[in-house]
Amino acid sequence: MILCVRFGPETGEAFLPRLVDLLGAFTPVVEAAPPHEALADVRGALRYFDRTPAGLAAVIRIRALALYGADCVIGAGPNPMLARMAAREARPGLTLTVDDPAAFLRDRPVVALDGVGRATARTLCGYGLDSAGRVADAPLAVLQRLVGAKAGRELWERARGIDRTPVVPNAAARSLAAERSFPHDETDRTEQRRALLSLATELGARLRTEAQVCRSLALTVRYADRSTTSRSRTLPEPTAHTTALTALGYALHDSLGLQRARVRGVALRAEGLGPAERAAHQLTFDPADEKARRIEAVADLARAKFGPRAILPGSLAA
Repeated sequence: MILCVRFGPETGEAFLPRLVDLLGAFTPVVEAAPPHEALADVRGALRYFDRTPAGLAAVIRIRALALYGADCVIGAGPNPMLARMAAREARPGLTLTVDDPAAFLRDRPVVALDGVGRATARTLCGYGLDSAGRVADAPLAVLQRLVGAKAGRELWERARGIDRTPVVPNAAARSLAAERSFPHDETDRTEQRRALLSLATELGARLRTEAQVCRSLALTVRYADRSTTSRSRTLPEPTAHTTALTALGYALHDSLGLQRARVRGVALRAEGLGPAERAAHQLTFDPADEKARRIEAVADLARAKFGPRAILPGSLAA
């Protein structure tokens, strides 16, 4: 049995290590899923503590409240996909347990399945396969003709509640995030963009320090009423270049069309991480791009020696 424990975005990603430590008291098989989620394989813990999944989840929730004052939602299922889906639908303070995968999935939209994006969902819906139940009932060969051999088999299995993905403890991070909270509800667009510049600068430096690049960037804006809005977009090429991250962060911010919105905080997430040595960079004839990259390399050396605030963009140093 797998538990998926999720906290609200107001807790911040800095809370995630605490969540992992909390779950580690019950099972060593814990996988962090940034920014606000963790998976735990509790099959051994259920026998050891002699509890049901819902009973063990209740203990975890009480400890989280007692130690950190944070409530959570918990989903339980026989595999990670079903546990995540259950957690997305669970109400705060409650645990949703999936005992019958077929009944749980049958009326769910196909886009709710792991690995099904908008393009795949559009293709499937065009043939009337708009729910997990209809996909599960479709012949495997039909799905493979529509979306490909490997993707078709994975889709067919997931629609039937089969997910072979293991919970991997201490897995390498697949994303990096940085966030800023404002001291008051911020309505000034300029201040919001200064925060985005600071976040992009931090992410770029962290990626380059770890010799990684990212394929996409996600922006989350948190408002005064604790609601959030998120947007994500793929970069033209995998990169750790601060200028590229900043430009995309600004574009995502502009796409929200915020007008006098009371913003409490912003967060940027670099997703689809991979080793920098395997990334290709499209050469250009623009000397400004090469100059910016050389300056960036020198700034990284200065920050490594004198601290992260040794060199900052002018608008942040003001």
